[in-house]
Amino acid sequence: MANIEESIKNKWQINQLKKISRNNLIMIEGLPGMGNVGKIATDYIIETLKAEKVIEIYSHSFPHCVLINEDNLVDLPRVEIYQKQLKNKTLLLIAGDVQPLDEASCYEFCNILLDTFQKNKGKEIITLGGIGQPELPKNPKLYYTGNNKNVVKKYYSSILNNDLYGVIGPIMGVSGLLIGLAKTRKIPAISILAETYAHPTHAGIKEAKQILEYLNEKLSLKLDLSQIEDEDITEENLKKPIKNILKKSLILKNKKANETDYIG
Repeated sequence: MANIEESIKNKWQINQLKKISRNNLIMIEGLPGMGNVGKIATDYIIETLKAEKVIEIYSHSFPHCVLINEDNLVDLPRVEIYQKQLKNKTLLLIAGDVQPLDEASCYEFCNILLDTFQKNKGKEIITLGGIGQPELPKNPKLYYTGNNKNVVKKYYSSILNNDLYGVIGPIMGVSGLLIGLAKTRKIPAISILAETYAHPTHAGIKEAKQILEYLNEKLSLKLDLSQIEDEDITEENLKKPIKNILKKSLILKNKKANETDYIG
């Protein structure tokens, strides 16, 4: 057992930068995935609310590459955890460049997040992702599911569709596994998924905006969505802040245009 724990410890470098608030902590996860829907939404929350970085995570399980930063220098891929203290809650925002590459590492990573969450008396978890479609949806639908009926009822909205069985396949990656493992720890968790185009170059801006509108109302975030208010959203007519967010996007999977996927 000790050898396994030591192996996991050596595999993950976790840098704690600041103390995490325990004021009604809600985790929101949005890592790269289908259409980068979750990533775009989470990065927008971080940038708009000026959240502070509290943790950096590096790992041998992340892709063997470096990323070019805004100073034209290189950075190792990493996951970053931010927090934003609001009036009656604290958001713990999971963002970053990558997801773990293999199944075992994804389990380890999700358990690291859950350990951190429980250590800081976290209350609920929300994961964000995309549902891959073979064509670009004109009016993307929003779906949601959870790990118990009470949390699903709590986050109900008329704009969310909960009729997923037989329609949507497995929710892959961190967005799915995190709420599944949370169930084993009796942590209430939901996943919000937006239909998006299953193409490796597609950035799901419109889809992310729909998720942000829901979260803005449900969690009283008071987000300024004026950067993405255009009716016909394209990368060309976006303002600078959201363009900077899109530059950070990294698609990890090279899938054929006619394939679908359900990764967060």
